[in-house]
Amino acid sequence: MLRNLFCVFIAITWTTVLFPVTILVSLFTLNISNSLFVVRRIWSPVLLWAGGAQYTVRGLEKADFTKPAIYVCNHQSTLDIPALFAALPVNFRFVAKEQLKYVPVLGWYMSMAKFVFVDRSNHKKAVRSLELAAQRIRGGISIGMFAEGTRSDDQSVMPFKKGPFAVAMKAGVPVVPVVIEGSGKLMPKNSWNITPGPVTVMLGEPIDPLQFGDDREALMKAVRDRIIDLSLELGGKGGDKSTVVAMKGREGVPRDQATA
Repeated sequence: MLRNLFCVFIAITWTTVLFPVTILVSLFTLNISNSLFVVRRIWSPVLLWAGGAQYTVRGLEKADFTKPAIYVCNHQSTLDIPALFAALPVNFRFVAKEQLKYVPVLGWYMSMAKFVFVDRSNHKKAVRSLELAAQRIRGGISIGMFAEGTRSDDQSVMPFKKGPFAVAMKAGVPVVPVVIEGSGKLMPKNSWNITPGPVTVMLGEPIDPLQFGDDREALMKAVRDRIIDLSLELGGKGGDKSTVVAMKGREGVPRDQATA
C-alpha cells in the first residue's frame, strides 16, 4: 500500500515540477524537441524507479536513431510510456488517444510538444490525425505507437489496429518492432497495485514497409509476428499469430469474431 501511494505521489509531483522545466528548455533553445530530453532522461527514469522497476534495454544496436522511424510496441501497462521514453535515445512523439489532451499538466505538455492525438470515436478525425503523424515523420520526427490501441489484460500480445501501418506506408519509413515485458506484472491494467520487478524493453530488426507494396495487413503481420517472437524470447506470453487485425472500433478483439 505504501509503495502504491509513493508511486502516485511521485508521478503527480514529478510531472508537475518538470512541466515548467520543459517550457524553459524549449524557450532557451528555441526548439520544442529539446524538451523531450527532460522527459527521457529525468522524468521517465524517476517514474520507473518509483515503481520499483529493475529496468533493462536490449537491441538498441539494431535501429538507426539518426533517421526517422515508427516504433511499434505492445502495451501492458501505463508504465510502458516512461519505459519507452527511457529506452529510445531519440526525441520521438507518441500517437495518443485524444482524451490525454485534457489531462492537466501531462496533456498540456503533450500538446505543446506536438504529440499526435487520435479521436477514435470519429473516423474522419482519426484519419486526419494519422495523416498528420505521417507529415511529422516526413519532417524528420520519429513516432511511437502502441499498435493494440489499449493495454492488455493478461500481458499477451493482442490484435493490432491498422493505423500505425497506414502511417508507415504513407511516410515510407522503417517500422521498428519493440516489445516491453514485465510492466504488466509490475503495474497491471486499471490498477495502482505496484509489485516491483524486472521490466525489459527489446528492439527487433527494422522492417521496411516498401517491400509489402500496398498490402498493409502483410506489414501488420510481419511486425506483430516479430513482437510476439521477442515477447516469447523474454519469457512473456507472446500471442496468437492467427489473430492479426482488431475488430473495427473494438481494441483487443480479433476481427474474425465479427463474422464468427
